[in-house]
Amino acid sequence: MSNKKSVWTPTYILRSLSAWLVALVIFFPLLFLLVTSFKTELQAIAVPSMWLFEPTLENFTEVQERSDYLHYAWNSVVTSVLSTLLGLAVATPAAYAMAFNPTKHTKDVLMWMLSTKMMPAVGALVPIYILCQNTGLLDTKFSLIIIFTLSNLPIMVWMLYSYFKDIPHEILEAARMDGATVAQEFRHVLLPLSMGGLASTGLLCLVLSWNEAFWSLNLTSANAGTLATLVASYSSPEGLFWAKLSAVSVLAIAPIVVFGWFSQKQLVQGLTFGAVK
Repeated sequence: MSNKKSVWTPTYILRSLSAWLVALVIFFPLLFLLVTSFKTELQAIAVPSMWLFEPTLENFTEVQERSDYLHYAWNSVVTSVLSTLLGLAVATPAAYAMAFNPTKHTKDVLMWMLSTKMMPAVGALVPIYILCQNTGLLDTKFSLIIIFTLSNLPIMVWMLYSYFKDIPHEILEAARMDGATVAQEFRHVLLPLSMGGLASTGLLCLVLSWNEAFWSLNLTSANAGTLATLVASYSSPEGLFWAKLSAVSVLAIAPIVVFGWFSQKQLVQGLTFGAVK
């Protein structure tokens, strides 16, 4: 007779059902969006909502004919990837300096950086808009790359600082005793040990940059507009065309959802480890 206790206890079942319920509640808007994208406009506004209907690709076809989807998607890829790489290039040495050569003001600097995320973005819109206008950077990918980088920089520094703090200092001290310079120590010892942290930080900030809509809508239009700009263009004075708006929204979020699915391990690690320290 086995002495092992069954895992199917009332507590386990209740927790599992609660987890599935929360997951379904979170997933339902995406499911509703996907279903609506295959409806006609009349079916999309029907009350009560129709769940049994003949699917159509009409909305996706019209989105492709009306808008240059690949142009907006390319802008999203360029701005999110380059801003993430630039952010890592700035945040990594900054976090290294604060983690391994702290001063009495290191905590104050970290808290000051984090406090900048507490200010609503609209509070900085007017000066940034005027600055971009005077420098000819309106509706350019360069302006979005810089703004996305600066927006995500406090998060990147905090996450990398947390990862670096968990690396034993003795490893770096051993490298110094062997005659390694600061650059060699950073390149050959620290970076290989923190690749997981760099990957998690980069992936998280890539998702944040991809989903950023406020600055894209206010600083760009047709030339440098991202997918957020494309989605907003389907809201017109004549009203909202729910089926077409759902179709273009699905096309906008599909790449990052697929990307997040394949990199979910690193994303969860970044959200539950480095971000909470």
